Amino acid sequence: MCAAANESFTEYRNDARPHRSDLPACPVETTAQLIGGKWRLLIMRDLLSQPMRFRELQRSVGGISQKVLTSNLRDMEKHGLIVRRVFPEVPPRVEYSLTELGQSLRPIIDAMRNWGLNYQGMALED
Repeated sequence: MCAAANESFTEYRNDARPHRSDLPACPVETTAQLIGGKWRLLIMRDLLSQPMRFRELQRSVGGISQKVLTSNLRDMEKHGLIVRRVFPEVPPRVEYSLTELGQSLRPIIDAMRNWGLNYQGMALED
């Protein structure tokens, strides 16, 4: 973890690369571990468009508890997918955004969106 000081905020990000021996042999499993689960995908979906504060993110994801969101954000920061910026204000303002690595998942999320749209289009009307 490194903290980059800036005149207007402190940035927390993890740029360390994992050891190959710590990753699953299957690349699909590796990806699933990083983005797996409903919450991480929805967090990344919302951060693709803009940085967001904690409460904004919690509202936009919908149905996620504070504890679960905090846990997911910490894990995503640990894996280098998001960056946390803390602004020296009272109370402190914290923003989350995707790193370049996190942004590289855009094609996957876009493909999931397109597949979901197609599937919804096949659904019968109520």
